[in-house]
Amino acid sequence: MSEDDTKTAVIIEDDPDVRSLLDEVFRAAGFRTVLAGTGLEGVAAVVAHEPIITTLDINLPGIDGFEAARRIRAVSATFIIMLSALGEESDVVLGLTSGADEYLVKPFRPRELRARIEALLRRPRNAHPAAAGAAETDRAPQPARAAHAGSATGASADGQQTPARNPSVAPAVALPGTAGHWRVHRDISLDPVTHTVVVAQREVELTPTEFDLLATLLESKRRVRSKADLALVLRGEAFGSASYVGEPDKRAIEAHMANLRRKIGDSTADPRYIETVRGVGYRLTAHADEASAEV
Repeated sequence: MSEDDTKTAVIIEDDPDVRSLLDEVFRAAGFRTVLAGTGLEGVAAVVAHEPIITTLDINLPGIDGFEAARRIRAVSATFIIMLSALGEESDVVLGLTSGADEYLVKPFRPRELRARIEALLRRPRNAHPAAAGAAETDRAPQPARAAHAGSATGASADGQQTPARNPSVAPAVALPGTAGHWRVHRDISLDPVTHTVVVAQREVELTPTEFDLLATLLESKRRVRSKADLALVLRGEAFGSASYVGEPDKRAIEAHMANLRRKIGDSTADPRYIETVRGVGYRLTAHADEASAEV
Protein backbone atom coordinates (compact mmCIF):
# COMPACT_ATOMS: atom_id res chain seq x y z
CA MET A 1 0.00 0.00 0.00
CA SER A 2 1.40 3.38 -1.00
CA GLU A 3 1.73 6.42 1.27
CA ASP A 4 -1.17 8.10 -0.53
CA ASP A 5 -3.40 5.11 0.14
CA THR A 6 -2.71 5.32 3.86
CA LYS A 7 -4.09 8.89 3.90
CA THR A 8 -7.31 8.30 1.99
CA ALA A 9 -10.75 9.37 3.21
CA VAL A 10 -14.05 8.41 1.60
CA ILE A 11 -16.81 11.02 2.00
CA ILE A 12 -20.36 9.71 1.52
CA GLU A 13 -22.70 12.70 1.46
CA ASP A 14 -25.53 13.70 -0.90
CA ASP A 15 -25.57 17.41 0.02
CA PRO A 16 -23.04 19.18 -2.28
CA ASP A 17 -22.35 21.97 0.23
CA VAL A 18 -21.66 19.60 3.12
CA ARG A 19 -19.63 17.34 0.83
CA SER A 20 -17.49 20.32 -0.20
CA LEU A 21 -16.94 21.33 3.43
CA LEU A 22 -15.90 17.78 4.38
CA ASP A 23 -13.58 17.68 1.40
CA GLU A 24 -11.87 20.88 2.58
CA VAL A 25 -11.47 19.61 6.16
CA PHE A 26 -9.89 16.33 5.08
CA ARG A 27 -7.62 17.92 2.49
CA ALA A 28 -6.41 20.38 5.13
CA ALA A 29 -5.60 17.36 7.30
CA GLY A 30 -3.45 15.88 4.52
CA PHE A 31 -5.88 13.36 3.10
CA ARG A 32 -6.61 12.32 -0.44
CA THR A 33 -10.41 12.29 -0.70
CA VAL A 34 -12.88 10.16 -2.63
CA LEU A 35 -16.40 11.58 -2.87
CA ALA A 36 -19.65 9.62 -3.16
CA GLY A 37 -23.25 10.83 -3.29
CA THR A 38 -25.14 7.62 -2.49
CA GLY A 39 -24.78 4.75 -0.03
CA LEU A 40 -24.05 2.16 -2.72
CA GLU A 41 -21.43 4.39 -4.36
CA GLY A 42 -19.87 4.92 -0.94
CA VAL A 43 -19.64 1.23 -0.11
CA ALA A 44 -18.02 0.58 -3.50
CA ALA A 45 -15.56 3.45 -2.90
CA VAL A 46 -14.54 2.00 0.47
CA VAL A 47 -13.89 -1.41 -1.10
CA ALA A 48 -11.90 0.12 -3.96
CA HIS A 49 -9.80 2.66 -2.03
CA GLU A 50 -9.42 1.13 1.48
CA PRO A 51 -9.60 4.46 3.35
CA ILE A 52 -8.46 5.04 6.90
CA ILE A 53 -11.57 7.15 7.61
CA THR A 54 -15.03 7.21 6.04
CA THR A 55 -17.66 9.86 6.75
CA LEU A 56 -21.23 8.76 6.28
CA ASP A 57 -24.50 10.68 6.13
CA ILE A 58 -27.66 8.87 7.23
CA ASN A 59 -30.29 10.24 4.83
CA LEU A 60 -28.85 9.02 1.54
CA PRO A 61 -30.48 8.06 -1.76
CA GLY A 62 -30.98 4.31 -2.08
CA ILE A 63 -29.70 2.54 1.03
CA ASP A 64 -29.49 4.77 4.11
CA GLY A 65 -26.41 5.42 6.22
CA PHE A 66 -27.25 2.71 8.75
CA GLU A 67 -27.33 0.02 6.07
CA ALA A 68 -24.26 1.48 4.36
CA ALA A 69 -22.38 1.32 7.68
CA ARG A 70 -23.32 -2.33 8.16
CA ARG A 71 -22.13 -3.20 4.65
CA ILE A 72 -18.90 -1.25 5.07
CA ARG A 73 -18.18 -2.83 8.43
CA ALA A 74 -18.60 -6.30 6.91
CA VAL A 75 -15.73 -5.69 4.47
CA SER A 76 -13.53 -2.97 5.97
CA ALA A 77 -11.87 -1.83 9.19
CA THR A 78 -12.07 1.83 8.16
CA PHE A 79 -12.98 4.23 10.94
CA ILE A 80 -16.55 5.42 10.32
CA ILE A 81 -17.67 8.90 11.35
CA MET A 82 -21.45 9.17 11.02
CA LEU A 83 -22.76 12.69 10.37
CA SER A 84 -26.46 13.41 10.68
CA ALA A 85 -29.07 15.99 11.61
CA LEU A 86 -30.71 13.23 13.66
CA GLY A 87 -29.57 13.90 17.22
CA GLU A 88 -31.91 11.79 19.33
CA GLU A 89 -30.27 9.24 21.63
CA SER A 90 -31.96 6.40 19.72
CA ASP A 91 -30.41 7.64 16.47
CA VAL A 92 -26.94 7.81 18.03
CA VAL A 93 -27.30 4.32 19.46
CA LEU A 94 -28.51 2.93 16.12
CA GLY A 95 -25.60 4.59 14.30
CA LEU A 96 -23.03 3.13 16.66
CA THR A 97 -24.75 -0.25 16.60
CA SER A 98 -24.49 -0.20 12.80
CA GLY A 99 -20.70 0.00 13.10
CA ALA A 100 -19.84 3.70 13.36
CA ASP A 101 -16.91 4.77 15.56
CA GLU A 102 -18.02 8.39 15.94
CA TYR A 103 -21.35 10.19 15.62
CA LEU A 104 -21.50 13.94 15.01
CA VAL A 105 -24.74 15.89 14.81
CA LYS A 106 -25.18 18.44 12.01
CA PRO A 107 -24.49 21.28 11.91
CA PHE A 108 -21.00 20.42 13.17
CA ARG A 109 -17.99 22.65 13.69
CA PRO A 110 -15.10 21.90 11.30
CA ARG A 111 -12.67 22.23 14.22
CA GLU A 112 -14.55 19.53 16.13
CA LEU A 113 -14.49 17.23 13.11
CA ARG A 114 -10.77 17.87 12.68
CA ALA A 115 -10.21 16.97 16.35
CA ARG A 116 -12.12 13.71 15.92
CA ILE A 117 -10.07 12.89 12.80
CA GLU A 118 -6.80 13.49 14.66
CA ALA A 119 -7.99 11.34 17.57
CA LEU A 120 -8.83 8.46 15.22
CA LEU A 121 -5.42 8.72 13.56
CA ARG A 122 -3.75 8.21 16.93
CA ARG A 123 -5.48 4.87 17.30
CA PRO A 124 -4.23 1.65 15.64
CA ARG A 125 -6.52 0.29 12.96
CA ASN A 126 -7.60 -3.36 12.77
CA ALA A 127 -6.59 -5.39 9.75
CA HIS A 128 -9.21 -6.19 7.10
CA PRO A 129 -11.50 -8.81 8.69
CA ALA A 130 -10.95 -11.41 5.98
CA ALA A 131 -7.18 -10.92 5.94
CA ALA A 132 -6.97 -11.06 9.70
CA GLY A 133 -8.93 -14.30 9.77
CA ALA A 134 -6.66 -15.87 7.17
CA ALA A 135 -3.54 -14.86 9.06
CA GLU A 136 -4.77 -16.46 12.28
CA THR A 137 -5.01 -19.91 10.68
CA ASP A 138 -1.20 -20.09 10.50
CA ARG A 139 -0.61 -19.26 14.14
CA ALA A 140 1.08 -21.40 16.78
CA PRO A 141 -0.43 -23.00 19.93
CA GLN A 142 -2.10 -21.09 22.75
CA PRO A 143 -0.21 -18.87 25.21
CA ALA A 144 0.86 -20.01 28.64
CA ARG A 145 -1.99 -18.14 30.32
CA ALA A 146 -4.59 -20.08 28.35
CA ALA A 147 -5.54 -21.89 31.56
CA HIS A 148 -8.49 -19.49 31.66
CA ALA A 149 -9.78 -20.72 28.30
CA GLY A 150 -12.95 -22.77 28.15
CA SER A 151 -12.88 -26.54 27.73
CA ALA A 152 -14.53 -28.49 24.93
CA THR A 153 -17.61 -28.91 27.10
CA GLY A 154 -18.08 -25.13 27.38
CA ALA A 155 -16.92 -24.88 31.01
CA SER A 156 -14.13 -22.48 31.93
CA ALA A 157 -11.19 -23.19 34.21
CA ASP A 158 -13.08 -21.72 37.17
CA GLY A 159 -16.01 -24.07 36.59
CA GLN A 160 -18.43 -21.53 35.14
CA GLN A 161 -20.21 -21.97 31.83
CA THR A 162 -18.90 -19.98 28.89
CA PRO A 163 -21.28 -17.71 26.96
CA ALA A 164 -23.26 -19.20 24.10
CA ARG A 165 -21.74 -18.86 20.67
CA ASN A 166 -22.94 -15.78 18.81
CA PRO A 167 -22.81 -14.64 15.15
CA SER A 168 -19.86 -12.30 15.81
CA VAL A 169 -17.66 -15.25 16.78
CA ALA A 170 -15.62 -16.87 14.00
CA PRO A 171 -14.50 -20.54 13.88
CA ALA A 172 -12.02 -21.77 16.48
CA VAL A 173 -8.48 -20.42 16.19
CA ALA A 174 -5.17 -21.19 17.85
CA LEU A 175 -3.50 -18.39 19.79
CA PRO A 176 0.12 -17.44 19.08
CA GLY A 177 2.87 -18.56 21.41
CA THR A 178 3.90 -14.99 22.25
CA ALA A 179 2.13 -15.02 25.60
CA GLY A 180 3.69 -11.72 26.64
CA HIS A 181 1.54 -9.83 24.14
CA TRP A 182 -1.75 -11.25 25.32
CA ARG A 183 -4.09 -9.78 27.92
CA VAL A 184 -6.28 -12.47 29.43
CA HIS A 185 -9.36 -12.45 31.66
CA ARG A 186 -11.21 -15.69 32.27
CA ASP A 187 -11.56 -17.22 28.78
CA ILE A 188 -11.23 -13.97 26.84
CA SER A 189 -7.83 -13.09 25.33
CA LEU A 190 -6.71 -9.96 23.48
CA ASP A 191 -3.51 -9.32 21.57
CA PRO A 192 -2.84 -5.58 21.08
CA VAL A 193 -0.13 -6.33 18.51
CA THR A 194 -2.28 -8.25 16.02
CA HIS A 195 -5.62 -6.77 17.15
CA THR A 196 -6.98 -10.24 17.81
CA VAL A 197 -9.70 -11.08 20.33
CA VAL A 198 -10.52 -14.68 21.24
CA VAL A 199 -13.44 -15.73 23.44
CA ALA A 200 -13.69 -19.38 24.52
CA GLN A 201 -11.14 -20.32 21.81
CA ARG A 202 -13.08 -18.56 19.06
CA GLU A 203 -12.05 -15.32 17.37
CA VAL A 204 -14.44 -12.38 17.69
CA GLU A 205 -14.55 -9.51 15.19
CA LEU A 206 -14.76 -6.12 16.91
CA THR A 207 -14.81 -2.61 15.52
CA PRO A 208 -11.69 -0.53 16.28
CA THR A 209 -13.61 1.34 18.97
CA GLU A 210 -14.88 -1.83 20.65
CA PHE A 211 -11.36 -3.27 20.56
CA ASP A 212 -9.89 -0.18 22.23
CA LEU A 213 -12.54 -0.24 24.96
CA LEU A 214 -11.91 -3.91 25.71
CA ALA A 215 -8.13 -3.42 25.67
CA THR A 216 -8.43 -0.53 28.14
CA LEU A 217 -10.56 -2.55 30.54
CA LEU A 218 -8.26 -5.57 30.33
CA GLU A 219 -5.27 -3.36 31.07
CA SER A 220 -7.10 -1.65 33.95
CA LYS A 221 -8.23 -5.00 35.43
CA ARG A 222 -10.36 -4.36 38.54
CA ARG A 223 -9.82 -0.61 38.47
CA VAL A 224 -13.04 1.19 37.54
CA ARG A 225 -12.93 3.30 34.38
CA SER A 226 -15.55 6.01 34.05
CA LYS A 227 -17.33 6.81 30.79
CA ALA A 228 -15.28 10.01 30.65
CA ASP A 229 -12.06 7.99 31.03
CA LEU A 230 -13.06 5.72 28.17
CA ALA A 231 -14.09 8.65 25.98
CA LEU A 232 -10.64 10.18 26.51
CA VAL A 233 -9.00 6.89 25.49
CA LEU A 234 -10.94 6.91 22.23
CA ARG A 235 -9.67 10.44 21.59
CA GLY A 236 -6.11 9.30 22.19
CA GLU A 237 -5.78 11.34 25.38
CA ALA A 238 -4.50 10.31 28.80
CA PHE A 239 -6.68 9.50 31.81
CA GLY A 240 -7.28 12.59 33.91
CA SER A 241 -6.96 14.95 30.97
CA ALA A 242 -8.65 18.31 31.42
CA SER A 243 -10.46 17.91 28.10
CA TYR A 244 -14.23 18.29 28.27
CA VAL A 245 -16.31 15.13 27.88
CA GLY A 246 -19.98 15.84 27.20
CA GLU A 247 -23.11 13.77 27.62
CA PRO A 248 -23.19 12.72 23.92
CA ASP A 249 -19.71 11.23 24.32
CA LYS A 250 -20.81 9.34 27.44
CA ARG A 251 -23.92 8.00 25.69
CA ALA A 252 -21.71 6.88 22.83
CA ILE A 253 -19.58 4.91 25.30
CA GLU A 254 -22.72 3.23 26.63
CA ALA A 255 -23.74 2.22 23.10
CA HIS A 256 -20.27 0.92 22.24
CA MET A 257 -20.16 -1.02 25.50
CA ALA A 258 -23.54 -2.61 24.77
CA ASN A 259 -22.27 -3.70 21.34
CA LEU A 260 -19.05 -5.05 22.85
CA ARG A 261 -20.90 -7.08 25.46
CA ARG A 262 -23.23 -8.53 22.83
CA LYS A 263 -20.33 -9.63 20.64
CA ILE A 264 -18.37 -11.31 23.42
CA GLY A 265 -21.50 -12.99 24.78
CA ASP A 266 -21.63 -11.02 28.02
CA SER A 267 -24.70 -9.98 30.01
CA THR A 268 -25.36 -6.92 32.14
CA ALA A 269 -27.70 -8.96 34.38
CA ASP A 270 -25.13 -11.72 35.00
CA PRO A 271 -21.77 -10.37 33.79
CA ARG A 272 -18.92 -12.77 33.12
CA TYR A 273 -16.33 -10.33 31.75
CA ILE A 274 -17.38 -6.69 32.28
CA GLU A 275 -19.46 -5.33 35.11
CA THR A 276 -21.10 -1.95 35.48
CA VAL A 277 -20.31 -0.05 38.67
CA ARG A 278 -23.49 1.99 38.88
CA GLY A 279 -22.91 5.72 38.87
CA VAL A 280 -19.15 5.26 38.35
CA GLY A 281 -18.22 3.26 35.25
CA TYR A 282 -17.00 -0.16 34.15
CA ARG A 283 -14.43 -2.73 35.27
CA LEU A 284 -13.57 -6.38 34.78
CA THR A 285 -15.44 -8.95 36.83
CA ALA A 286 -13.58 -10.75 39.59
CA HIS A 287 -12.20 -14.24 39.05
CA ALA A 288 -13.89 -16.99 41.04
CA ASP A 289 -11.28 -16.95 43.80
CA GLU A 290 -11.42 -13.14 44.05
CA ALA A 291 -15.20 -13.20 44.26
CA SER A 292 -15.07 -15.74 47.10
CA ALA A 293 -12.58 -13.60 49.01
CA GLU A 294 -14.90 -10.58 48.77
CA VAL A 295 -17.87 -12.42 50.27
